[in-house]
Amino acid sequence: MTQLIDKAKLIRVTNKRYRQNFHIITPEGWLNDPNGLCYFQGYYHVFYQFHPYSAEWGPMHWGHVRSKDLVNWEQLPVALVPGDPEDKGGCFSGSAIVKGNRLYLIYTGHHYYDDGNLDHFWENQNVAYSDDGIHFTKYTDNPIISVPKDNTQHFRDPKVWELDGQYYLVIGSQDKEKLGRILMYKSKDLLNWEYLGPIAKSHGQETEGSMWECPDFFRLNGQDVLICSPMGIKPTEKKYLNVSQTGYFVGQLDYKQPKFKRNNFSELDYGHNFYATQTFVDPTGRRILFGWMSPFDEEMLEKPDGWAGSLTIPRELKLDGDHLRMLPLKEYQQLRTKKIYDTNLQLAKRKKLDLPDIQHSELLIESELNTNDQLKWSLLENEEEILSLNYDQKNSELTLYRKGKDSFRYAQIKKTNQLKLHIFIDTSSVEIFVNDGEAVFTERYYTQKKLLTQFSTNGTLNVNVIAFNLKK
Repeated sequence: MTQLIDKAKLIRVTNKRYRQNFHIITPEGWLNDPNGLCYFQGYYHVFYQFHPYSAEWGPMHWGHVRSKDLVNWEQLPVALVPGDPEDKGGCFSGSAIVKGNRLYLIYTGHHYYDDGNLDHFWENQNVAYSDDGIHFTKYTDNPIISVPKDNTQHFRDPKVWELDGQYYLVIGSQDKEKLGRILMYKSKDLLNWEYLGPIAKSHGQETEGSMWECPDFFRLNGQDVLICSPMGIKPTEKKYLNVSQTGYFVGQLDYKQPKFKRNNFSELDYGHNFYATQTFVDPTGRRILFGWMSPFDEEMLEKPDGWAGSLTIPRELKLDGDHLRMLPLKEYQQLRTKKIYDTNLQLAKRKKLDLPDIQHSELLIESELNTNDQLKWSLLENEEEILSLNYDQKNSELTLYRKGKDSFRYAQIKKTNQLKLHIFIDTSSVEIFVNDGEAVFTERYYTQKKLLTQFSTNGTLNVNVIAFNLKK
């Protein structure tokens, strides 16, 4: 049978002080990975890992929203509820595909052994389907895929696609040597799957990770791209500074072998709070990505208020050589309600701006820089920086600062004399797109105090600044 949610046990939101205005969040409870991204029957659908009974991670459900325009989202009933034999411990992450007039969800069933240790688990893959995009039925012959013998218990997050009438999916996993890898399967009907083996594998626990989860595989600009979230990469001075990373490999998949010949791993977003991405193709052919604004080991100050977690705004992916760029969707211009600033600043050292409702705004910043110039953008709370991004033209380095422990993150961009920042600020998040998505930083922050924005430089600069307030 398909389980139902227990509405009597739902946690309630008690305070809206940190609730996001234009990001996907839960009506209550905990949120993590985006799942099942697709376009079906005139709507964009986004599912997400959801625990409705507390603001803590727990037995995973699939929350569900839909939209006509990728901007305004409607909350729908919970799509998947755990508790059936195929998913007793949780309906973990997965993906969606449309076949005929039916929407299929392929997801991981999580299971715990009876010893009370949450590290003792096993996983399999399952199917659910819907003809209206709202109500889902679990397949009676689940599971459809079980873990191969040469794998550990880490075996999750199937991503499915269709090519030339054949269905393929990849699964994140870990082999017996404790190295991350991606497994591939194929099917003619989405229900019966043939195991093709591993198509890519970590070259070392410290350099490429001990487990690869949340895989995504697609073709873009004539090349194949594998996005995944490796666990266990050893941090360096300025790279791999989060607990786990999300990044990508670019290469070519030989479907006959099958093997993915790929380049080195690259980080996709350089901020503190970015993980577990998924993509889909919209009706116009754009490859669009959502990510989870992950807390990792950080305190989430919204938890006492009955909710936790947010997805990023949707981002269009573009492949520039072997570099993957992320750009905010043009649709987000619909959110602009009022232009609150449009000036070419003659910047000497620093300039502070008191812009109305800066916590729900979009900033467009451009400047021409000479050899040794630096430009910093900051958010101030009571004259103190709570978040800033500094660009140093001398070494083409971006340094992000966020108040608190583990404050700094870094990125390198191509040598250029033009710096462009496209910034979205919401109640408790900031997303910064640098030079048309060449580098991106995703950040959570918390304050209930009025914020100012500030620009500063080591000399004199002309900086063009346009700012808009954004509606909910």
